[in-house]
Amino acid sequence: MTYEVKSLNEECGLFGIWGHPDASKVTYFGLHSLQHRGQEGAGIVANDKGKLQGHRDTGLLSEVFKAPEDLEKLTGSAAIGHVRYATAGEASISNVQPFLYRFTNEQFGLCHNGNLTNALTLKKKLEDQGAIFNASSDTEILMHLIRRSHNTEFLGKVKEALNAVKGGFAYLLMTEDKMIAALDPNGFRPLSIGKMKNGSWVVSSETCAFEVVGAEWVRDIKPGEMVIIDDSGIHYDSYTTDTQLAICSMEYVYFARPDSTIHGVNVHTARKNMGKRLAQEFKHEADIVVGVPNSSLSAAMGFAEESGLPNEMGLIKNQYTQRTFIQPTQELREQGVRMKLSAVSSVVKGKRVVMVDDSIVRGTTSRRIVQLLREAGAKEVHVAIGSPELKYPCFYGIDIQTRRELISANHTVDEVCDIIGADSLTYLSLEGMIEAIGIDTDAPNGGLCVAYFDGNFPTPLYDYEEPYLKSLKEKTSFYLEK
Repeated sequence: MTYEVKSLNEECGLFGIWGHPDASKVTYFGLHSLQHRGQEGAGIVANDKGKLQGHRDTGLLSEVFKAPEDLEKLTGSAAIGHVRYATAGEASISNVQPFLYRFTNEQFGLCHNGNLTNALTLKKKLEDQGAIFNASSDTEILMHLIRRSHNTEFLGKVKEALNAVKGGFAYLLMTEDKMIAALDPNGFRPLSIGKMKNGSWVVSSETCAFEVVGAEWVRDIKPGEMVIIDDSGIHYDSYTTDTQLAICSMEYVYFARPDSTIHGVNVHTARKNMGKRLAQEFKHEADIVVGVPNSSLSAAMGFAEESGLPNEMGLIKNQYTQRTFIQPTQELREQGVRMKLSAVSSVVKGKRVVMVDDSIVRGTTSRRIVQLLREAGAKEVHVAIGSPELKYPCFYGIDIQTRRELISANHTVDEVCDIIGADSLTYLSLEGMIEAIGIDTDAPNGGLCVAYFDGNFPTPLYDYEEPYLKSLKEKTSFYLEK
């Protein structure tokens, strides 16, 4: 498994299946395809004729299910699974999902991808009513809302709970006799439905998992939609009609695997198109194009194709090192970058290099890569970024929730260029990114959430409103890290 040298991380990945004799094993393979969406914890809850059982722990999927019995004990023809990266709640086993609840009259498993913007308000209200929370993540809130609903029908309880939570969310819920998938009214996080040859229904955060388990894509789950799967088949319902597609643009820029397709657009194709548009907006002379592995290789391919410059492998990635964003100090972060990437001197020496990357967060990685290329003999290093400037935090399921962490929120393009030590710095325009991704929709911003770039959030921020407004007034100098 490979990890990017970033400080920008999607919360988690979901996978569920109904109607397969080896449901937990298929779920394991599905989650393995989604490991890039979360490496801090993993778990599976299986349904064996109405009896639910689960296994979860911190670490990578292969570490959580390292003994054969870990999967073998999860018998049954249905299962849901989760890989986690913590954005809300600590990275401890108490927050690893799916959560499994056993009550006197029912039992169900629950997992969640995203972040609730009204979680603090809801949690306080529920605690005042006597609710007890075992975890510090916001996922548990939905369970309490379902249990406290006065609706007489279970699906009615779920709908009522889904209308109470706000923000970005994709849920998978396993009951004794059904599996339910639900997406927030803006569809911030991706969630798709597939079908296997034996008739089993599959739900996954990304379509790349379908290829691995032998499922065929059926369709994406729509904003505000609730999908119910049971022994009688699949049923589509909605819990709200107040919807507006605003899928996270960073799914296309960075998070999703290039072999995934989201709302009809292949991620690799979108990144390649962004690279082509970036080449059109680039105004400098250069000799070669070098993509930063791995998430920027598609954009570099498009840039090279459009510009006519050779696309060279000037940077090599060590595939067996750990992530750097968890390191507590700047010095250790930079050491992590040195462990991960090497510049190929024979390729870049004496050349004017266009270094194509997908985004700049803190600037730490960009500065170090520019330095690597210079040490390897590059004559010039021109940094070209396949997305606009990241200036604003995200509150829908990405772990950047303050502007203090974003170099572009505190410095101009010229200042950032100086900080990272590049000869020039070019960002893809917002309009260019939207057009390059090209979702076929009449929705604002082409059906994308671009709040990270322009600060226009598509929903109220609720509990985050005051902290966000306060952060707009704060400035941080990144020159101290140079």
